[in-house]
Amino acid sequence: MRGPKVTLVLLWLAATLLGGVTGLGCGSGGSGADRTKPVVLAGASYLADIAQNVAGSRLTVMSLLPLGADPHSFEPTPRDARSVAESRVIIINTPGFEPLVDALVRSAGSSDLVVIEAAAGLVGRRPQSGEVAGGADDQGKKSAGREVDPHFWLDPVKVIAYAENIAKGLSAIDPGGEQTYKMNAEAYAQRLRELDTWIAGQVATIPAARRLLVTNHESLGYFADRYGFEIVGTVFPTLGVEGTPSAKQLVALVAAIRASGAPAIFLEAGSSADLARQVARETGVEVVTDLYTHSLGVQAPTYLDMMRWNVNRIVEALR
Repeated sequence: MRGPKVTLVLLWLAATLLGGVTGLGCGSGGSGADRTKPVVLAGASYLADIAQNVAGSRLTVMSLLPLGADPHSFEPTPRDARSVAESRVIIINTPGFEPLVDALVRSAGSSDLVVIEAAAGLVGRRPQSGEVAGGADDQGKKSAGREVDPHFWLDPVKVIAYAENIAKGLSAIDPGGEQTYKMNAEAYAQRLRELDTWIAGQVATIPAARRLLVTNHESLGYFADRYGFEIVGTVFPTLGVEGTPSAKQLVALVAAIRASGAPAIFLEAGSSADLARQVARETGVEVVTDLYTHSLGVQAPTYLDMMRWNVNRIVEALR
């Protein structure tokens, strides 16, 4: 026998299939989405795209965070709160990554809201020795010793698990679509494997000694592990860009760049480049300011496009 939560969600799906969607989980993005289908919310735009590939034509997946939003500092609007409160399903990356999204889910106060954790079951990494330049002070200790890195999606092979988890979650609330979700997830997994092969080929064109990453914050760890990069350091020695690095940390980062010969600093599109440019003036390296890591964008309208764009920008700067 189905529990009351699943029964209510199935009733919601049936109602929206028959009567269309009115005021249900529209979120901040996806204004051109088909709202005649049941709407599912996802925390971020890249996650909404991954989920839409799994949902196929049965559901419309919309992003709660608008394009370009930083999930670490996202400030929801009353409309966002209403969207979550009116929704029945929300897909998140992993608890704690988007604290204010988590807060919206808690404040919704609905026992009927189903939360699908895309990264469920994945084992997280912590910064490796030497990755956090200047990490010996208090802020660095907190960075190196606190939560694990949640940026799983920047390794496309790990996104296969995202697709599988989303397929299982959607099947639980919509059993009639189970085969569709499973087949779509398998088809998307093949595209992810093809992307992985392409990335490996592009990275192979970079001389091994130049496969060095300096980033705005600790975001490319899984990407580096997968494709054989060394992380030299970060401008913000944290998993987000909260706080300000100390003078000691910046001096240590400058020293690490000079010692390694790292050619560039990589920043997310829309992030402040002031501190990175300060470090660049000291070291003579290039600052690349347009990676898409937390959000889709004009040059990266899908997750697959996002990864291809990032790889092309990294290869251009390091080769």
